[in-house]
Parts: sequence; C-alpha cells; structure tokens
Amino acid sequence: MANTPAKIKQDVTLDDKYTLEKGRVFITGTQALVRLPLMQRKRDAAKGLNTGGFISGYRGSPLARLDQQLWSAKKQLAEQHLTFTPGINEDLGATAVWGSQQTHLYPGARYDGVFGMWYGKGPGVDRSMDVMRHANAAGTTPHGGVLALMGDDHGCVSSTLGHQSDQSMMAAMIPVLHPASIQEYMDYGTLGWEMSRYAGCWVGMKCVTEIVESSASVDVNIDRIKIKTPTDFTPPADWLHIRMPDTPQAQEKRLYAKIEAALAFARANNIDQLIYKTPKAKLGIITTGKSYGDVLQALEDLGITEKEAEQLGIRLYKVGLVWPLEPQGARTFAKGLDEILVVEEKRDLIESQLKDVLYGMDGKLPKITGKKDDKGADQLVAYGELAPITIARTLVKRLGSTVTSKEGTARLKLVETREKELQKHADKVVRLPYYCSGCPHNTSTKVPEGSRAVAGIGCHYMVQWMDRESNIITHMGGEGVNWIGNAPFTDEKHVFSNLGDGTYYHSGFLAIRQAVSAGVNITYKILYNDAVAMTGGQPVEGQLTVEQISQELNAEGVKTITIVSDEPEKYTDRSKFAKGITIHHRDDMEKVQKTLRDTAGVSVIIYDQMCAAEKRRKRKRNQIVDPPKRAFINDAVCEGCGDCSVQSNCVSVEPLETEYGRKRKINQSSCNKDFSCLKGFCPSFVTVNGGKIRTSKAGAEATDKTFAHLPTPTLPKLQGSYNMLVTGIGGTGVITIGAIVGMAAHLEGKGVTVLDQTGLAQKNGSVMSHIKLAPTPADIHTVRIDTAATDVLLGCDIVVADNAAALAKLAPNRTKAVVNSHISPTAGFTLNPDTDFHEQAIVKEIADTLGKHASFVDATTLATNLMGDAIATNMFVLGYAWQQGLVPLSIESIFKAVELNGVAIGANIKAFNWGRMAAHSPKVVDEAVRPTLHALEEAGEPISKSLDDIITKRVNFLTAYQNRAYAEQ
Repeated sequence: MANTPAKIKQDVTLDDKYTLEKGRVFITGTQALVRLPLMQRKRDAAKGLNTGGFISGYRGSPLARLDQQLWSAKKQLAEQHLTFTPGINEDLGATAVWGSQQTHLYPGARYDGVFGMWYGKGPGVDRSMDVMRHANAAGTTPHGGVLALMGDDHGCVSSTLGHQSDQSMMAAMIPVLHPASIQEYMDYGTLGWEMSRYAGCWVGMKCVTEIVESSASVDVNIDRIKIKTPTDFTPPADWLHIRMPDTPQAQEKRLYAKIEAALAFARANNIDQLIYKTPKAKLGIITTGKSYGDVLQALEDLGITEKEAEQLGIRLYKVGLVWPLEPQGARTFAKGLDEILVVEEKRDLIESQLKDVLYGMDGKLPKITGKKDDKGADQLVAYGELAPITIARTLVKRLGSTVTSKEGTARLKLVETREKELQKHADKVVRLPYYCSGCPHNTSTKVPEGSRAVAGIGCHYMVQWMDRESNIITHMGGEGVNWIGNAPFTDEKHVFSNLGDGTYYHSGFLAIRQAVSAGVNITYKILYNDAVAMTGGQPVEGQLTVEQISQELNAEGVKTITIVSDEPEKYTDRSKFAKGITIHHRDDMEKVQKTLRDTAGVSVIIYDQMCAAEKRRKRKRNQIVDPPKRAFINDAVCEGCGDCSVQSNCVSVEPLETEYGRKRKINQSSCNKDFSCLKGFCPSFVTVNGGKIRTSKAGAEATDKTFAHLPTPTLPKLQGSYNMLVTGIGGTGVITIGAIVGMAAHLEGKGVTVLDQTGLAQKNGSVMSHIKLAPTPADIHTVRIDTAATDVLLGCDIVVADNAAALAKLAPNRTKAVVNSHISPTAGFTLNPDTDFHEQAIVKEIADTLGKHASFVDATTLATNLMGDAIATNMFVLGYAWQQGLVPLSIESIFKAVELNGVAIGANIKAFNWGRMAAHSPKVVDEAVRPTLHALEEAGEPISKSLDDIITKRVNFLTAYQNRAYAEQ
C-alpha cells in the first residue's frame, strides 16, 4: 500500500517557540521556561499593564542550559522589557530577584510592576533558603510576583545527590506547583505568577529532570489560561504585599494569610483536578507531576481505560499545588472511598498532608497507602524514581489480579520475563563519561606519586574513576575545606584540591580564604579553561583574567602562586600579575606540584588551558586558528605499549587490532589536536602538515540524483504511542537525531515527546534518547520508554545498546532494531590497554534478544569513509532505519526538520541518504567505498570480500583504512 503524502506545516520557523501566539510549537522544557516571561509580558500588555521582567539564578542540571537559552533569546527578551542578569551564585541571584519586588517602594519606578523569575538546581535551592525565607516573608507586588524554578534531579542522573526541594520550600512557607508536562510548564508558570501576585508570596515550580530535559509539541495560545479571582477569601484590609516600613512580626503573621490566599487561588482556578470522577468509587489514586503520567501509562499497560476505571470503581485525582494541599478538593475526592493510593516520587509530601486534611472528616475514613502498604511493607519507595510498571504492579496488588485485561496480563508477564532474563546479564563494557580529547583536565588533575587530591563539583568530579588518587567530593564552594577538619588528626602533611574557575567565582574563593585562615598545607589547582564546561560551555560570570585571579589570591593571603599553561609565552607583561608569581609550561606540571607540596601553607596553581570542546567550536567558527597539522600512528612501527595513552589520557588514542596484536591509531574525527600523545617521543608517531580529511570520491560527488532511484518504504501507521530508543555517545551528535525526528513529527501535526538522557555524558559517556510519536499529544502519557516497550531501537552505539538500561527497554517480537556494529572504544581502554570489548558477544546478545528483527551495519566505518567524519554516523543510522520502514515520518518532513536545524544541512541529508542506500542497495555502498581503498590494496593491505564480515571480523581493510588513509598531502 502506498503511503499517503504527509501534510507538512510550511510556515514553521525556529523563532516560533518564542514568538507564536496561537497554535502549536515544538519546544524543549528549557525553552518553555524562556517562553514563560515573554508570554507573561504579552498577557500583561493585553490587560493594559506596563510591566517588566527580571530573571536571575545559577545554572545546574537539570536547568544547566537555561542561561544559554536566555542569552540566545536576548533580542526577544529586550523587546518585551525583560532583563536577564545571571547570579554569580544562586543566593545572590535570588537576592537580585527579591530586589525586583522592591522597585515601586522608591521614587522613579517606570513600570506598573516587575515580575521575577529565579532558577537553580536543588543544591542551589538549599543554598538560597535564607534569601527565599526573607523575600517570601517580605512579599511580592500586585503586578509583579516571583516564580522560583527548582531544578530537581530525582534520579540523581547528573548530580552528587538526588534532589527534592519541596520540603525546603515548605519550611519557608513558599507554595509549590508541580507540573506534569512541558505544556504545564507554561500553564503552571502563568498560574504561578498570578498566584504570587494575588497572595503576595513567592511561588515555587518543580522542574524535574525527566520533564525539563525533554521536548514536546505543545499548545501556546497566549490566552490559554483564564485567571479567576477567588470569591471565598477575604484578604486583610492592607492586603498581603511587600511594603515599607515593615516588621518581622508583621511579616510572620501575614505568611499564614498568604497561604490561605494561595489555597483560595488554587480552588478558584482548578489547579488540582478530578480526572476520573467515578461517583461510586472504592479506590482513589492521588498523584502529581511526572507520576501522573506514570499512573496513566500504568493503567494503559493494564488495559484499564477511563470507562473501565469507572466500572472498577477507580477515581483519579491530579494535584498541581503539592504544598499546601488544598483541603476542599482533597476531601471531595476522598468522599466515599475505601482506600486511597498516593503515588508521588521521593519522600512523601501529599501523603502526610492528606492524612492531616482527612482527619476528622465526616463518615468513614479511607485507608491510605503510598510509600508503605497497609501492612507496613515498602510499596512505592521514597528513593530514586518511579516507573509505570512499578505502579501497575502496585495497582494489581491493591485491586487484585482479576482487574487486568488479557493484554495487560500479557504485558506484566513480558516485563517479568525480561527482568528475569536481565538478572543474568552483566554489562560487558561500560561507557563512562570521560574527558574530551585534549581536555586540560587530562594534565591538570594529575598528582605526583605519593600525593592525593580532593575533588569537587565540575568536570574534575570525573577524575574519581580515572585512577589518579583523587577522591572525596564536597558541595560546590567547599572544595578543600574538608582537609581543615582532617589535617590535625593525620600524619599526612599535604593535599591538592581541584577547583574550576566557574566554581572559584561562584563561591570557591571563600574555601581558599578559609584554608588561609586555618593555616593548613594545601595546594589549590584552579583550572582556568575559559568556560563552564560541564553545563555546556557558558562563560564564567565576571570573566576574571588569570592576572586578576593572581592579584585576588595574593590579597587574600596566598603567598605562593604559580601559573601553568600550554602557552606560557603569551604572558609577556609580568606587571599585571601578583608579585612573586612564577610561570611554567604544562610539561613542568609534575615538578611544580612536587615543589608546592613541600611548601608550607596555602599555595595555588592557576592552570591555564582552553576547554577542548570550546576550542573545537571556536575552530569550526573560525574564531581561532585550526592548526593545519594532524598526528598519526604508523602501525608498522607501533608496538602497542600504550605509553601514548598514559601521556595524554586521551580517548582519541584507540586500539587497532592487527595480525601482530593490538596496536594504536588516532581517531581523526574526535582528535582536538592537543598533541599530548607525542610527549612519549614514540617513533611510530607521524605528523602530517597541510593534510585534510579524505573521503571516497563517490561520497564526495554524490548528489540528489545518486539517490533518486531509492523507493519510498511503507511506513508504520501510528496507533497509540510509537516508541523509538536511540543509543549513542556523548558529543557525537546523537541528540540531534531526537531533535530532527521530534521536529519532523511536529511538522506533520503528530504528538511527540523526546527525552535525552545524558547525565554526565557531555562527552564520551552513554546517551539514550527516548522518542515517542503518536497521532495526538493526548496519546502520550510519559516521556521515558518503560521496560519492554520499545518499538524501534536505533543503536548508534552498540555498547550503550547492550547495557542493561537499554536492553531492559527491548521486547522480543516487538522491537525492531538497526544497530551500528562498530564498537567505538570506551574510556576504559585509556585506563587499561588490555580492555576486552567483547565485540562478538555484544552483537550476539542483541541478535539473540531480537532475532530476525535486528539489522547490523558498520555505520561508523561507512559514514566516515563516505562523509569524512564519524559525526555522520547517527544520520546514516536514521536513514537506514527509515528505508527499512521503521520511522513513521515522511522524508519531506525529516528533510524540512534538518533544514530548520540549520547545522550542516547538506551533509546531514547526504548522510541520511547514504544510510538509505546501505539498507536498499548495499552493493552500491560497497562499490562507493572500494575505489578509495585500491591504494591500500596496492600497498599490501588485505581487502575483505564482503562488508557483512564486519560484524564478526574486526580485523579488516576498513579498520586499516580508518587508521592510515585519512590524510592526503
């Protein structure tokens, strides 16, 4: 059957996410938070209010890139009278937002009010509670208001601890909204500001990882939310807002009236909603936020529709204001129930409030279970995250197994089978996040033999798994201070402490001040790398220079300060530095450290080297010179000793399997030209000056006509949620796949969500993208794919695809897969030259799981050969899968999405088409790469007869080609 041509929105632009006032946009959670103040200003203007907006806070996952998105929207913000001034830390940002509510207290105010928005990660909430407590007590303005965004990492996927900020806000008497989707970010954000204005208090809004780091197609009608003024609350005569003068006692008294006002506002505007009303229900489910979607998915998995829920006696209540719990709605929900199941992540918040609210209610009180069941056993535990399957099992336990449909029973049995199968599984290879090629941390975090270092928040956190005698972390700003309490009680004389320049400016300078005050022997290594690398490469607030830091440290009492750099020659004017500083090349780092560990008191090394990721970006943008030089390893000379990895700690030094054993090669696609690998003076290294990446002639000359003969496959028809799992490596463009597929679905008017799980994997670590497509947004309940629920696996990296987290998502007879059979070496090889990558075992496990539904192709080798860069791999895999009929989107919408993405448009389309060609006409691809390999054949390199041999024979002409045929002089 031929595919019906998809109707594609032709007028979509990337600016829609901030400018469109009606219709739908495809937007990330972070971008939705940027849109919020823009939308609030426009809503105010429509009411005749002249308001301004002020935004401040501090980055941190899951709000790591909010500042970047705000900077990118600088023009739109300015047009709407919105000011973004990032704090140098969270509590100072909160103090600035507090100041926005004081504007009208003094002469000269140019606006009717200023609405404020603060943002910060969970630890930043903790850090800022003193400010928030004071600011909330002082109050907000009638046409201003404050929305406090709390970035909570419930699953601890990119944090040192799992976060739950609700209780902290509760202690400060700040109401908390908990949105369940990106749509509700915009809805609740609007409600939050209006509640803040009405009640005179700050309002918190939870932004959990799973929602804020996802993308979705949402309704952005500017008048979507209609605000209703409460009629059942009588405010004090002087209302509840900020004033001057004021007393602490008056502020405290007003806090209780503010809470009553917030509750009245919640009632008037139906923030809490009865979803399944079920008049004669026996079991009530009360839930909030992400868990609401999990509950809907659990019911669907059990085959329980809304109609069937009514027949089974199930009532469902969705709480939007999690603190304080609105009592009237909760009591109405509970009336007549025998039992209530509370579904919420982390420590209970709703459950304990519900018991208080219902105590003394007329009639029989329902039994309430949540974290514990009615016998006191663990049920929905308070740690980690909840999953739909966990909730489904709990529902079966509460309702009895007879409630599930035939499909629901099969679903539970399938999950149980997969879980039992995976109990026998142990990850053969782990793809840990690691420093980029050429990262300054590769050198700066080394310590001399016999010494140790303490870690902290930042990229140097990862040094803990790099066998570098660095351990023990502190919170941000406490780096090295733990040594003060340790030093008096040990024979150890000295430690090093790693400290990033971003952390130094945030609060780390106070740690150094404390160390000076305590008089301990410690050497701080301040990495000056021109960016806050772990959260996306933002500039450090304040932009202190190396010279200024030295002067500041000297003024704080640090007498021994040393500068270490990969370019010491650039420091020609010593007069700008503190007196007595010394400057050294990074090659002398060990000698410098040995000297300082024997120097009494506090000493500092300012290690100056640009972030490798930022250096790569700037080279691509022609902002700095890209050295016309490349390093190669002659495998005929290489003896496989691995000293190049020891010298460089570089992941671009990869294994090369030969008939003479394992040797080394340089991955030219990921190499950042740091050349630390040359330090060992190994005779196998060759540098090529003036060379460039070579591609096959067919790859370079391919045009649209090359692919014109490829047929359009029959695409899947969407019924319910269609789940696509993408596995890849951080820093290789795998997240682009989700962005393109998501936008393509939006262009076709489909429901879509995309969740990118990156954790610490800015570079080199595991990345999984969960893509869900459906006929409408209402057909998608959760953004994460649950156990055994994947329809298509795009295994852009086979190592991540074979790890337990990904395998758990696969289902025999349901999941179809396209897997890149090429195994890109993991960081483990950098640490252990004898690392076994278990190539055949990994391929076999996926093949055994999915059988005939799994297709393997060496996408990395083919894409690199054809396109000249391994970055083309992921689009190649997507094209391969699309040609096999596994992606339910038209090629027109995919290409339009690539165009809108605006990055390497031609290269991405060509890589996609080569993937299609590999799926439909593998011999054509074989012939396309062969002409370029004749030179190797003439030089004695063996050429495989079939590309299919790649799966089982890793020693072949393609690996040899990757190593030796990249550059041409």
